Amino acid sequence: MFFSILTQLISVKDIIDILLVATLLYYIYRTMRDSGSLNIFVGVMAFVITWVVLYKIFDMVLIGTIMDKFIDIGMLVLVILFQDQIRRFLSEVGSHQGWSFISQIFKPKGDGDEEGSWIMPVVYACMSMSKSKTGALIVIEQKVSLDDYEHTGDIIDANINSRLIENIFFKNSPLHDGAMIIAGGKVMSAGCILPVSHDLTVPRYLGLRHRSALGIAESTDAIAIIVSEETGNISYAYKGELHLRLNSTELERVLSQIVDGSAT
Repeated sequence: MFFSILTQLISVKDIIDILLVATLLYYIYRTMRDSGSLNIFVGVMAFVITWVVLYKIFDMVLIGTIMDKFIDIGMLVLVILFQDQIRRFLSEVGSHQGWSFISQIFKPKGDGDEEGSWIMPVVYACMSMSKSKTGALIVIEQKVSLDDYEHTGDIIDANINSRLIENIFFKNSPLHDGAMIIAGGKVMSAGCILPVSHDLTVPRYLGLRHRSALGIAESTDAIAIIVSEETGNISYAYKGELHLRLNSTELERVLSQIVDGSAT
């Protein structure tokens, strides 16, 4: 009896509608969580739920109308404040595994190298640059395309090896100040310009390389490796978080986990 009444009240279209909304909210929640803005997401959801309860369910016209105006203005403000997160969300949707065959047609990269074959050359190069205190910023593309950032530097399109990486970041090299981008098992470009993070929790003693690494990790799903020119410390940024002072073993483990898809 109960199920028959329930099926009359809820149609298949309603179930699909609920699933689509739940999926959208999950993606927004994950994006905000990775960018460290989860509290704002919870606050916005609480405001929307309150608006629905007061205006739509209890029909409180005055308070509902006021909150309705706040929502109209608030949506514009949220778009301005979280344009980087929105860009990342749309990029993830557009580069989802289900569309990977399309992206491969229009963007062929790499020469079929075994996945993760770049890990050890990158680790060896970072170890060497760490000992000599050579500053470096290496960005490894994941699912979200880095084409826009690649074209801000010089296209290289070369196979990865540690000597090439060290020569690019050599202090007298014209490309050492920018970022190197690795995609499809190749060094695609160097001297690239990245977005700078404005996260106020980043320690003040960290320089522009660390903020740029965090900026690209907030905007995309790429991993950015930093070698400090002042201390020689190796760090990395991933999913909107900065991890400091890694040794070579830890760096290799992190990169391997990301390639395997087991990194959190």
